[in-house]
Amino acid sequence: MKPTKDFLEATYREMNRAEYIHPDPLEFVWRYKSAADREVVGLIAACLAYGNVNQILKSVEKVLAPMGKSPAAWLKAASPAEIRKGLAGYKHRFTTGAEMAVFLLNIKRALAEYGSLEKLFLKGYDAKEPTVEEALYRFINAFNTQACAPTLTPCPEHKSSFKRVNLFLRWMARKDAVDPGVWAGVSPSKLIIPLDTHMRQVSMGMGITKRKDTSMKTAVEITAFFSGVNPADPVKYDFALTRAGIRGNNT
Repeated sequence: MKPTKDFLEATYREMNRAEYIHPDPLEFVWRYKSAADREVVGLIAACLAYGNVNQILKSVEKVLAPMGKSPAAWLKAASPAEIRKGLAGYKHRFTTGAEMAVFLLNIKRALAEYGSLEKLFLKGYDAKEPTVEEALYRFINAFNTQACAPTLTPCPEHKSSFKRVNLFLRWMARKDAVDPGVWAGVSPSKLIIPLDTHMRQVSMGMGITKRKDTSMKTAVEITAFFSGVNPADPVKYDFALTRAGIRGNNT
């Protein structure tokens, strides 16, 4: 039986709390006050969000440690050589220090050319499109113009669900006790569920989907159900449902 809005709202009220964020890479975003730092840290933290959560937190910490109080300002000022040298020996599962350097240099270039990651995203964003799917692909292609960091921002041709970029977009476009809502230009109504194995299992268990893959097609199908419940904010329940499962609650 598919979940009712009453059930989803009750789960949201119970689980969507700041004290439940840890352990989650989102906690790094809340360390910083400025929108510039929050979007930079958000992209770093979200794109490293694969594997064991404790290792994710350690890996994000290692990237941010040299950047001081303002990662955005640090990236703008740091030379490519300094960025590469600082990541010598870095490793997070399949992500090497060399690849992380490419990723950070892509952020640096985006800030220099567009002023912010939001402005880069908005270059390819069309509010008339039903979701951010095509805008996400345009963003990744523009972000990867000079070089690609495949374990962090894979090419759209791979047709993954882009769980980590959708997670980043959730953090940036939504604003509540959990999501900081850094960006004003992207409507939460266009967001797509950040689909990983856990969210797929939750959705299958609730009868939302029968699909067994974590493709973009599955993510869009699951999002369509939540959009029917809450058209203005279809990913509202994402954190609450997955956190309830992580904390051992019956969802």
